Amino acid sequence: MIAAYSSSQLILVVDDDPHILEILEFSLTSAGFAIITASGGEEALALFREKAPALVVLDIGLPGRDGLWVCQRIREESQAPILFLSARDEEVDRVMGLTIGGDDYVTKPFSPRELTARVRAILRRGAPAATLPSIDGQGGADKWRNGRLKLNPEAHTAHWEEQEVELTATEFQLLKTILARPSKVFTRDELLDLVYRDTVVSDRTIDSHILHIRKKFGSRGGKDVIQTQHGVGYKLGPG
Repeated sequence: MIAAYSSSQLILVVDDDPHILEILEFSLTSAGFAIITASGGEEALALFREKAPALVVLDIGLPGRDGLWVCQRIREESQAPILFLSARDEEVDRVMGLTIGGDDYVTKPFSPRELTARVRAILRRGAPAATLPSIDGQGGADKWRNGRLKLNPEAHTAHWEEQEVELTATEFQLLKTILARPSKVFTRDELLDLVYRDTVVSDRTIDSHILHIRKKFGSRGGKDVIQTQHGVGYKLGPG
C-alpha cells in the first residue's frame, strides 16, 4: 500500500505476518507517517530503491531473503535508519543485527506505541537539531519575562509575580521553550523535537508535563501560564 507522503515521513514496514503489517500501518499512520509495506526481502529492497523511505522497520525472520540480507543490501547504498523486529531475543541476534547496520531492535510481541516512539526518536536523532530563532534583541532579562511570569535560565528558577514556582528540569525546559516564542503555537511534535530530542517518550508525555506546570503555577494564581490551542497544540498564556 502506498499513500501520499513527503520523503521525510515515509516509512517502509517489512514483515511476512499480515496482522503485524496491519497493526504497524495503523499505529504509524495515526502518528502522522505515510507507510509502504512489503512481506518479503526482495520486494522490500525493490521498494526501498524505488521510494527512498526515511526509515525501515524490518523483520529479521522473513522467508527466503531474510531481514539481515535486506539490511546488508541497504547498507551498501544508503544510511537510512533501520529498526529491526524479531521473535528471537538471544543476545547474539541483537548484536548481529545492530553490528551489520541496524539502528534499534524491538522484540516481538511489542507495544505499537513504544515502536512508534522509537521510530520518532530515531528520526529526530538523524534530523538537524531544532532551534529557536535568536531573541537577544528583546534585551536583557526582559526576554525571559511575560507579565507576571519570570524565568532565570542561569539560576534555573521560575517565578509568578514574586513567588517562586519549583519546576523539574524537564518542566523548566518546556516552559522556557514556549516563553522563547511568545506568539507561537507549538504542536506536540515540535515540543518533542525541542525538549526530548534524544529520548523515547510518548507525545502524551507533553500533556502530562503541561498539566503539572499549570497546577504548580495555578497554586500561585497563574493557572493560565500555558494555554491550549484546540486542534493545534500549546502557546504561552497572557501572563
